[in-house]
Amino acid sequence: MNGTSTALLNISHFFTRTIVPTATQIESLLYNYAANKSLTDIKKLHAHVITSGLLTQWESRYIPALLSSGYALSGHLPYARQLFDKLHQRTKRSYNSMIKLYTEKGFPYNALEMFVEMLKSGRTKPDRLTYPFVVKSCAELSMLQFGLSVHGLILHSGVESNTFVGNSLLAMYMSFGKKDEAKRVFDEMHDKCVVSWNTLISGCFKNGFANESLSVFNEMIDSKMEIDNATIVSILPACAYLKEIDIGRKIHDLVKKNNLDENLYVRNALIDMYVKCGEMEDARIVFNETNQRDVVTWTSMINGYIVNGDTRTAISLCPLMLHEGVNPNALTLASLLSSCADLKHLKHGKTFHAWAMKNNLDSDVNVETGLIDMYAKCMFFTYSFRTFNKTSKTRTAPWNAILSGSIENGLYTEAILFFKKMRLEGVGPNEATIKCVLPAYAITTNLKQVTNLHGYLIRSGFLSKSDLATGLIDIYAKSGALEQAYVQFTEIPLKERDIVLWSVLISGYGKHGNGEGAVLLFNQMVECKVEPNEVSFTSVLHACSHSGLVDEGLRLFKMMEDYGITPRPYHYTCVIDLLGRAGRVEEAYGLITKMPVSPNCTVWGALLGACTVHENVELGEVAAKRLFELEPENTGNYILMGNIYAAVGRWEEAENVRNMMNQIGLRKSPAHSFV
Repeated sequence: MNGTSTALLNISHFFTRTIVPTATQIESLLYNYAANKSLTDIKKLHAHVITSGLLTQWESRYIPALLSSGYALSGHLPYARQLFDKLHQRTKRSYNSMIKLYTEKGFPYNALEMFVEMLKSGRTKPDRLTYPFVVKSCAELSMLQFGLSVHGLILHSGVESNTFVGNSLLAMYMSFGKKDEAKRVFDEMHDKCVVSWNTLISGCFKNGFANESLSVFNEMIDSKMEIDNATIVSILPACAYLKEIDIGRKIHDLVKKNNLDENLYVRNALIDMYVKCGEMEDARIVFNETNQRDVVTWTSMINGYIVNGDTRTAISLCPLMLHEGVNPNALTLASLLSSCADLKHLKHGKTFHAWAMKNNLDSDVNVETGLIDMYAKCMFFTYSFRTFNKTSKTRTAPWNAILSGSIENGLYTEAILFFKKMRLEGVGPNEATIKCVLPAYAITTNLKQVTNLHGYLIRSGFLSKSDLATGLIDIYAKSGALEQAYVQFTEIPLKERDIVLWSVLISGYGKHGNGEGAVLLFNQMVECKVEPNEVSFTSVLHACSHSGLVDEGLRLFKMMEDYGITPRPYHYTCVIDLLGRAGRVEEAYGLITKMPVSPNCTVWGALLGACTVHENVELGEVAAKRLFELEPENTGNYILMGNIYAAVGRWEEAENVRNMMNQIGLRKSPAHSFV
């Protein structure tokens, strides 16, 4: 029988009138009861102390302090505080107990107030049991300056060598993002325990130093420090983030070697690591070997299949999950709804919606957002709007979903109206909001609205984000406002002008007939050491084609080799169109015959279009023959070939082409008039 059990059995002796417990015995009992969180027994002991008259004896100043500490250690804040306030002489133990209680109960400010009062009293000094909770409270309140002052007191008091104190300082500095200061504390610790190493590993990762997290882990292994479950849970996210699958597998071997693989948190971390590294087979093996899977286990697997493109398997896990008695949570449902959206599975989506309503999860913001997105992608925007109207409309995510859904369904004007209403209702847009709504402004090309958006982006500070500034320039360019686009372009620092930004502006100049400007921009881009890619070459070749810049276009086409870019069919299409517009149809056909890949329908279509303009029957027949094979149901090709025959007076061949259309069952799409 252990000491605690013996103490509990002997309590009956202290509830008699003949035996009066000493302060030492009361202290022993109080700490036994507190360790077991036995509030009822502490109350009984408190009552016995009162009725026995102990409070009137010479020890009365000591026993109330013990009782206050006992209530504090058992977690009962009101009783502990009430007794503490009545103490005439507050002991170090009573202060420490109250500081610990406030910290553990989630009242860090009160803990620091108690600490300050302790210092002001001048009767008791903080010790190694005080500081860890004070430091933790500083961290929770993000009070860096106060935390630095406390660190100074710790150094002055000489308790910095205590491992518990060192660990608390290490965690505090990591919570402030002060990695170097945390590392200094760690290096100066004499007795590092597994908690010290784990805190440094997880802190490095959370502060964006995943590689350093792995380095610390390697140092830990080299130091022969024994790892535990928390070590594994701390280091695996770094492997996942860096996609270091080989290191992840070695850690998995360590898990097996140290018999840590029965812990569910460790297994969930392993699954998450394999999922994020794209190794779904390994993730599934760990998943299948896990006996008691929780909602995190299932959600990780479902998310993994979605991220890795296997949405059908993700959905198939749901009935298995329910059969095992694990109910999806809001995050699980959000993932499943995302799968339904990708697959356009409206029926499954409605089923999950019903399940969410039945389990009161439909008001969760993740589920709301998932439902709006799912219905929009399934082209049931009415349901998206209905779901959105049931939300509180105070969070940004549902607004982003309805904006994105509007654009998904071609409702560009409505998307802009939603964006305006969002701001009127006081909901703050974020970067994702702006990215959602930019396509609507780009398609509607209403210059007045674009100017209003520009003003908002300046006022809100979003224009400092390079990708959003690029989006705005793209809208100006598509609206034909090339001057505004260029002015905005020049306001972006030279070092921040990436290939996407240059390509957007080059494309805008090309589409609006300013081929010379597009070529000039392309040359400036090259001079600025920004290497062209396939997209930028497509944009400038297209600009040359529409502006008749044949020599420039051919020069740029040949330049692709200098950058190791193999021309794609769409690059050939631009050059063939360029040559065709210039009447160099034979040269265009010669280029086609030299293509390293089989020409597709756009390549032959460009040649046929050129043959139509220049009435080249011979090459027109070659192009038409290939197009009839590649896309036999495209009526436009038959009509173009028929027009070529008609233009040169070969009426019989023109009639034959029309007969071919009739035999295949093709009909020319009727024209439409706005009159």
